[in-house]
Amino acid sequence: MSTHTDTPASSKVWLVTGSSSGFGRSIVEEAIRRGDRVVATARKPEVLADLAAKAPDRVLLAPLDVTRPEQVRAAVAAAIARFGRIDVLVNNAGFSILGAVEETSDDDLRATMELMFFGAAAMTKEVLPHMRAQRGGTIVQITSVGGITAGPGFGAYCAAKHALEGLSECLALEVKPFGIRIVVVEPGAFRTALFGGGFRFMPAMDAYAATVGGMRTWVEQSHGAQAGDPDKAARAIVDEASRPADGAALPFRLPLGADAVDAIRAKLAAVTSDVNRTEATARATAFDEKK
Repeated sequence: MSTHTDTPASSKVWLVTGSSSGFGRSIVEEAIRRGDRVVATARKPEVLADLAAKAPDRVLLAPLDVTRPEQVRAAVAAAIARFGRIDVLVNNAGFSILGAVEETSDDDLRATMELMFFGAAAMTKEVLPHMRAQRGGTIVQITSVGGITAGPGFGAYCAAKHALEGLSECLALEVKPFGIRIVVVEPGAFRTALFGGGFRFMPAMDAYAATVGGMRTWVEQSHGAQAGDPDKAARAIVDEASRPADGAALPFRLPLGADAVDAIRAKLAAVTSDVNRTEATARATAFDEKK
């Protein structure tokens, strides 16, 4: 039975995965502050009780492990039953993992892909029929600067984020005719729990001390000192997701943090350099025309 609340027609309905901390919690708080309705999710939704208390009539808490298909279906169904629609899906659930590729077990690699790629894909696919039916909506994929750049020790993490970005680029082309927009958010280092208790360190091998070792030290020293403010990031994300799809050219990517902007520009410059240096070789691989 539907229990729609009396809210302005302009009020959006958000479904946010990984709402317990970091970007997820900040996005939920920002949406609530703006008068929107929110389905806040976590594996243990009781940790979200303070969020529900801010606006009991506009906040629905739901248990959600995005790697469990039955919970994915249940969370989306609960959102539709309570609010009648989903305007913005934010795929935010994730963790950080650091270790050289050789240091990373198959199980850890698969777990990383399951949560941050397959889980996000499952949520996206579950929401899409509703957005197509309502002829509109926004899907926000929280990837990372590591979704387009790379660094030693972040092979598993970057693999998952790169995969989600590739999926999302194709998806954006597929769903545009339905009025559905995809926004890929690429944050740099922000002061969230990802560098603290949420970080998974793989067992170190001496062979990678010169490359991954420095990154391990940087992560440990950076915790609590990252330049990025997650609340400011949340405001930027909510602003972007709330922009009307009025035909204007809207960005697909939203880098956040000066470090993200600088790293992405450096990556694009390196790609351009490689393409320019190898262009003659690339073009010479065509079949010779028959005379």
